[in-house]
Amino acid sequence: MKQMWTIMIGSKNRAKVHALQEVVIRDKIIVRSEAVPSDVASQPFSDQETIQGAINRANHCLSFDGVDYGVGLEGGVVRSEYGLFLCNWGALVSQTGDQWVAGGARVPLPQEVAHELEGGKELGDIMESLTKNPDVRMTDGAIGYLTDGEISRKAMFQHVVHLLIGQARRDGHLLRTVTH
Repeated sequence: MKQMWTIMIGSKNRAKVHALQEVVIRDKIIVRSEAVPSDVASQPFSDQETIQGAINRANHCLSFDGVDYGVGLEGGVVRSEYGLFLCNWGALVSQTGDQWVAGGARVPLPQEVAHELEGGKELGDIMESLTKNPDVRMTDGAIGYLTDGEISRKAMFQHVVHLLIGQARRDGHLLRTVTH
């Protein structure tokens, strides 16, 4: 069993990086971060596009030297018969070709936010305007606004990272090297 793994997350966004760091902090895992492209629209508008963005980010991470696993976390919106919902997806890929995908919270977006999204604005820009916080993408995010601070963007993505790491461990990857 390998004693130390390196996981790269395809983002410099603090909420995403800290989500991964906090999940693996007790393990012998090195976390690196690099801004990599999602290769999808800057505002994904479906589960498929959001998942693909996460997978693309994770795969881009594998092109860096010394990286054993890549992680991509992507936020988007999805249409339903009940309106537009916030969605988030993650992907974990290994140098050996294994891939895991997981999704997280779903929260309906207020009609005024949905209207602006349909008009072509990005959710992050809308949230900056609503919250008057230019750093909202790195802190509470849309989920924080929509849940009155009950869930932060980091916590939302942490849930997804737990799901990804748990699946990988179930499949014999990233086995724990430190007892809790």
